[in-house]
Amino acid sequence: MKFGPISTENREKVNEWIAKKWHGTIMILRGQAVDMTRVDGIVAEENGEIIGLITFLFYGDTCEITSFDSLRENRGIGTALLNWVIRIAKEKRCSRIVLITTNDNIRAIRYYQRRGFDMIHFYRNAMDISRQMKPEIPLMGENDIPLRHEIEFEMLL
Repeated sequence: MKFGPISTENREKVNEWIAKKWHGTIMILRGQAVDMTRVDGIVAEENGEIIGLITFLFYGDTCEITSFDSLRENRGIGTALLNWVIRIAKEKRCSRIVLITTNDNIRAIRYYQRRGFDMIHFYRNAMDISRQMKPEIPLMGENDIPLRHEIEFEMLL
């Protein structure tokens, strides 16, 4: 398994992976469209196959995680990817890392809290706004939970 930044060499492969995983390369966060073909990120690969990806962008003193996926859970891939971002954010002198997840993503809600993130905002019915911008977002999420709200988490550095 190897980890490394998104580069010109792997960008096309990463963009294809994002498009397949996230129904396109536009991500909607807090009602704002993010072009995922332009964000930075760290890729986890095994035998030339992407098995994990974390993407992020910077504004002010904030690092925002825009996507975070590990295809093989409980192998430390997600933790390694997150640690890369924490290190990079500290190097860039960020005071915090933020991210958005949805109300259906129970595993993520647990994961982030166990790693020092705190819930700071709840965006009620945010997915209705997101679907206006990106209609392919499903109505039902993980665990057959209606996909309705966004939850923002923050880690202070």
